[in-house]
Amino acid sequence: QVQLVESGGGLVQAGGSLSLSCAASGIIFSINAMGWYRQAPGKQRELVATITRGGSTNYADSVKGRFTISRDNTKTTVYLQMNSLKPEDTAVYYCNAKSWSGDSWGQGTQVTVSS
Repeated sequence: QVQLVESGGGLVQAGGSLSLSCAASGIIFSINAMGWYRQAPGKQRELVATITRGGSTNYADSVKGRFTISRDNTKTTVYLQMNSLKPEDTAVYYCNAKSWSGDSWGQGTQVTVSS
């Protein structure tokens, strides 16, 4: 099992920046990839960005050039730097880990971008 604890998020004006972090614990050697998803009210959860064990990254088209996913050297903490935020980025952001035991999710953290 993998446990995920998120931090960061909050309220920011459009054009501003926020940073999220996600710390993994448990059977971390089994993690193949980590990433961030988001869910806005009335919408389905969608992928934001992912990073694999090998360091390959993938971004949703809507955040390319504005968001950056990274991790620490231990590969147990993942970060999401969000710049040039837009009101449409408002959502609950969830950390995800894909491991031998399947998908693990964090509790979610609210990001609100005011216009």
